Order: sequence, then structure tokens, then C-alpha cells
Amino acid sequence: MPALIYVHDPMCSWCWAFRPALAALRRQLPAEFQFISLLGGLAPDSNEPMNKQLRKTLRATWRRIQQRVPGTEFNFDFWNTCRPRRSTWPACRAVIAAARFDRSEAMTLGIQQAYYLHARNPSDEHTLVTIATDLGIDGMAFTEQLRSQATEAELQRQITLAHALGANAFPCLILDLDGSRWPIPIEYNQPKAMLATIEELLAFDTK
Repeated sequence: MPALIYVHDPMCSWCWAFRPALAALRRQLPAEFQFISLLGGLAPDSNEPMNKQLRKTLRATWRRIQQRVPGTEFNFDFWNTCRPRRSTWPACRAVIAAARFDRSEAMTLGIQQAYYLHARNPSDEHTLVTIATDLGIDGMAFTEQLRSQATEAELQRQITLAHALGANAFPCLILDLDGSRWPIPIEYNQPKAMLATIEELLAFDTK
């Protein structure tokens, strides 16, 4: 069965910008395709506040994304109302924890909306628990999963696999055809171009 592997991080701003194009691509994929989502884990746990230079760099990245991918929304109040930390692993664990309740994709979207639209910090556990409860997940059960060794082990498994696949930047798409893996160039504004590449590779594989 052919598979499209998507490597991402819920706090990756380029992944947020890629969301509409990815959704369009998934709608056009043949029915037999398997879609596999992997967490790449941008930044490990840290309680240190983000330094001024990194804040400046990330704000500039948001503006650059808005120019390159028209329609991408960011709430720049985040930089004034929150205490930013370079720490995305908590958000990654939240996606894994939510998967125990069949809500992983909804959690990813919830994290992105909290971060980019509502100026809330997904590096903070209470933000993640609030998102989970808004999705109808029991807060105590979610917190237990979020802090569990099994969730941490699954995150490290996915990060290791992502690195083994050569996914060192996010978002990343990889087409798996019976063990042969092909990177798919990311197109933020042209989802049909990604579909055309996949179709070409499928045709080549069947020759």
C-alpha cells in the first residue's frame, strides 16, 4: 500500500502555513493511500525564556510566511502577552496523548490555533490541558497520558524515525512505495504540483 508520510511539529510556523495545501492534497490522494503523520520534535523541553534575538527572528519568520503564503494568519500579540520558550516537545506529547482518545488531528489544530491565532503558549502544560478539555477529553485522563513514560517513548520513537527518513526540516513529505522512499517538494500555494509529483512517481514505480 502506498503511503504518504508527513513529518511536522504542531508549533512549526511553516507547518501552520502548509495546513491548507496539505488538506487539499489529502483530498485528492487516491483512496488506497495511507497517510502517516510523524512528529519531528523541533525543540526539546526547556524552562528558559526565549532570548531577544530568537524572538526577533521568529517574528520576522511569521512576516515572511505571510508574504510567501498569502492568507496565513498570525496573532503577534503572542510576543507581548506570553513568556515564549524554545520548547515544542510538550506540544508534540499532547498530540500523542490526544491520539489515545482518537483526537490527535484535532489536538494539532487546537495547538496551532491557540498559538498562532489566540496568543496562548502551547509550551505550557495548562494551555495543552485546556485545549484537550475544549475537545471533550477528560482533563485528568489527558494529563496522565501527557506525563506518561509511554507518551515520551512514543515521541522519541517518532523523532528517531523522522531523522532516519531524512526529515530534518519541517514540514516534510515523503512518499513510501514498498519501502522505496521519495521526498515530495513542499508547495505551499500549489497542492496540485505535489499531487502531480506523486502521480509521476506512482507511474514510474509501476513500469
